[in-house]
Amino acid sequence: MEAHPLDNPFFSSLDSLHAGIALQAGGVLRYPADVAPFLGIPHPDVALAAPLATLVPEGDGVLLLGLAPAAVPGGWALERFPDLAQMQCERELDVVDGPRIVELDERHRADVLALTALDLGRYFGMYVDGRLAAMIGERLGTPDAREMSAICTHPDFLGRGHARRLTAFLTNETLRAGKLPFLHVAYSNARAKALYESMGYRLRRDIPFMALRRG
Repeated sequence: MEAHPLDNPFFSSLDSLHAGIALQAGGVLRYPADVAPFLGIPHPDVALAAPLATLVPEGDGVLLLGLAPAAVPGGWALERFPDLAQMQCERELDVVDGPRIVELDERHRADVLALTALDLGRYFGMYVDGRLAAMIGERLGTPDAREMSAICTHPDFLGRGHARRLTAFLTNETLRAGKLPFLHVAYSNARAKALYESMGYRLRRDIPFMALRRG
């Protein structure tokens, strides 16, 4: 049975949506270090010694999601974190009232960086009294799916439904484009997971989350 692309999201994204920026060695792919510390492997039995030496500079480490290597080269250590919940949504959501949603661009870069973001897709936000109150972005993806990411609200604007409004907006935009919206959330972030469930996101699978560092 063929594996689903979302079971190996870093590799799938680097092999399709973000192939133009992917760094490659021995079949292993990673994002440039100044974009994201994400590395994807094509299968568990891939030989990693040479690719890691090429793709991961001294003092650097990388994160893996979904697929773990069967063996780790000498001098490296695989650190396993708690599984994440990978959730997906297959129907459009109700968009609650709130501030106007704008697509963020270079004019908003300082505000976006203040709330933290990676340049892997579009970003949308809402301004309240001249301040960026909340934002959402696109990160990983395949030809058929797009990850909702960087969903965050400034502490001064919590509890106003801004994250719900933005998540519904971008979820619906993604569905109308013929793609499946998905996201990842830590089980320890119970508030966020409950929000997504209440909106209509459902668990697709628990997905392993790991780091590779020089040991």
